[in-house]
Amino acid sequence: MYLPTLVEKIGDGNGAEAIAQMSKAGVSVPEILYDFAYKTHTRLLCQFTQEVMRGPSDLTPGQRELIAAMTSAENACRF
Repeated sequence: MYLPTLVEKIGDGNGAEAIAQMSKAGVSVPEILYDFAYKTHTRLLCQFTQEVMRGPSDLTPGQRELIAAMTSAENACRF
């Protein structure tokens, strides 16, 4: 869910630096990063998510993203 107020309230949270770098590079910023930047206590959730989606695995990050997208679609969840 996109919440414009989160964009305005980015502090020094976990995703703030990533958002700045992605924005500067003209890359689309995943909306979840705004949540991580706004709620600074989400550090462990952010680390867990990155390890699951980007850590060592027999599946590529793209395959893991596809599984997540298909699961979300099956659950009628836009995220």
